[in-house]
Amino acid sequence: MIAIASDHGGFDLKEAVKRHLDERKIEYKDFGTYDKNSCDYPDFGRAAAEAVASGECEKGIVICTTGIGISIVANKVKGVRCALCSETTTARLTREHNDANMLAMGGGMVGELLGCEIVDVFLDTPFSGLEKHSRRIAKLENC
Repeated sequence: MIAIASDHGGFDLKEAVKRHLDERKIEYKDFGTYDKNSCDYPDFGRAAAEAVASGECEKGIVICTTGIGISIVANKVKGVRCALCSETTTARLTREHNDANMLAMGGGMVGELLGCEIVDVFLDTPFSGLEKHSRRIAKLENC
């Protein structure tokens, strides 16, 4: 199960990602927002991050206008490694090297087609399992 959340600035991209996940038959839980009314991204980003950290959801996708604020919120939750990605290479590398469990995107920065491609790469790329990457992730957990 994938946790997904956005604020009003990421709402359109979130809805496009949900349709894409439906097409791929990937289950998700939407933590809001549920419309384009102005709202506060920390409320929704934190809820999605907590679901990932608790194990309720395997991975998460969070979206605000730039992706910056909502990624900061997600990374404040212990056990979350959220990466802000605006193209597919960083989405692949953050999974391979950082075993990132959450993806952040900017709805005002990334179009729907590219956003769904980033999601695919993020969800489909496994962690490398290399010792050097595992060692670095363990150090992150102790920060």
